[in-house]
Amino acid sequence: MNGSPDGSASEITSGGDVDQPVTVSGRAAARIAKILSSEPEGSMLRITVEGGGCSGFQYKFGFDTTRRPDDIAIEKGGATVLVDEMSLQYMGGSELDFVEDLIGSAFKIVNPNAVAACGCGTSFSV
Repeated sequence: MNGSPDGSASEITSGGDVDQPVTVSGRAAARIAKILSSEPEGSMLRITVEGGGCSGFQYKFGFDTTRRPDDIAIEKGGATVLVDEMSLQYMGGSELDFVEDLIGSAFKIVNPNAVAACGCGTSFSV
């Protein structure tokens, strides 16, 4: 179990290496659970890192019903988030959060590995 800044814990199960796990905030877990409730049974949120974006790498969010052997699964508050081992190299130590402000609401990844990011927050460089 790992602690998160909102005082709750994320349960992490792994087929891969979890030296620096990704955590999920309580706000993000609640929002993911709400979204997944309208998806097919067994759906999980998958986050991957791909080449591209204005800063070199970008996050991709999608739904998946299959957990692969090298996936890290973060379970919290009825939500399951999958991160593959390759993406974990760029996301280790990150926190997935859900923020609401005057211009809208969105998932935000706070990534300690990123040395630069674009203004929209979806791409970064390491």
